[in-house]
Amino acid sequence: MKKIFIFLAIIVVILCVILYQYNSYQRAQNAINSENSEYEQYLDKEIYGIDIASLINKSTDKNEKNSVSKDDKGYFIQNDENSIEIEIYIKDSDTTYKMEQIYKQGVEQFVQFFLNDKFKSSKVEYHEKTKRIKYILFEQI
Repeated sequence: MKKIFIFLAIIVVILCVILYQYNSYQRAQNAINSENSEYEQYLDKEIYGIDIASLINKSTDKNEKNSVSKDDKGYFIQNDENSIEIEIYIKDSDTTYKMEQIYKQGVEQFVQFFLNDKFKSSKVEYHEKTKRIKYILFEQI
């Protein structure tokens, strides 16, 4: 009788551990999907410069919160988990700017120049390991 009780207790503990792990995995996936949807809502749509400015601020903040390292030029170094990089191609000057360049010069100044200009995402990459958004390129239309 004791052996049956011990066996059932072990089965219950194993089931609890499995359910806990599954629940943790589901919560992590939901967090990733939620984070990605903040950016994916802008994909393949025409957006304005003010939206780009919001994404730059959001991405810079997330990189800083996630302790993403910077190189000697002040650019975030991509990692395998949670870094986000945004580049903006300005067709008027045929130049691609990193989000850090715009952030350093002042997002307000970017908004002044490109408030009503339209942009569209042309390239998106995801981290292989975590499936979080890694890189987005927006091009001026």
